[in-house]
Amino acid sequence: MQKADLDLYTDYLLSTFGAATATGLSAMLDDEVSHDRITRFLSGQDFASKELWQQVKPVARSVENSDGVLIFADTIQEKAWTDENELMCWHYDHVSGRNVRGINLLNALYHCNGASIPVAFELVKKPIQYCDLATRQLKRRSEVTKNELMREMIGTCIRNQLKIRFVLVDSWFSATENFDFIAAKGRHFIAALKDNRLIAVSEENKNNKRFRRVEELNPPEQTVVRGWLKGYRK
Repeated sequence: MQKADLDLYTDYLLSTFGAATATGLSAMLDDEVSHDRITRFLSGQDFASKELWQQVKPVARSVENSDGVLIFADTIQEKAWTDENELMCWHYDHVSGRNVRGINLLNALYHCNGASIPVAFELVKKPIQYCDLATRQLKRRSEVTKNELMREMIGTCIRNQLKIRFVLVDSWFSATENFDFIAAKGRHFIAALKDNRLIAVSEENKNNKRFRRVEELNPPEQTVVRGWLKGYRK
């Protein structure tokens, strides 16, 4: 990777207010850097988490400690008029509550000592096409779920010896399988729960299988409630 070109292009992305293009970068620099040079740099290889970690590793090492937090979130860059393919396809957007066409990106952000550093990412691809029998529409699906991608990313960060105490996720990733995986790796987690998840507010209720929906608990604000999540062994 040519670091000078990478730094130049990322600075351009951060500073531009319009559409980011190689020709736009060249024009901003009065043609001192040709757009062909930037195009060759961008098309020279597929950039993935490995390349990202190589770039951010020195910064992460300078701020990390045993209380580090790994935060997961996914985002969709909507591209309503771009031709569909396995990367640029339809995804459910939890913000708008509808399916949108675009690029779905799963991010891992490391937070420690007041610094937040992106340390891993995965592009959600849907290479498998199938016909939905109910709607008779042609649709796409992934070979792996986003939950599986997240677990792979956690494993990668641990193998990179990143100091992590907590993993933070939203309700999309609050599956008991993810909790078991994080706990098995010796880490803790903080997760949002959907309103329909079932909780027992005492060990007696848990043993007698008396569970209530999260939305029914209605605890006062700033109050800690101890509970047992149905289906989770801990």
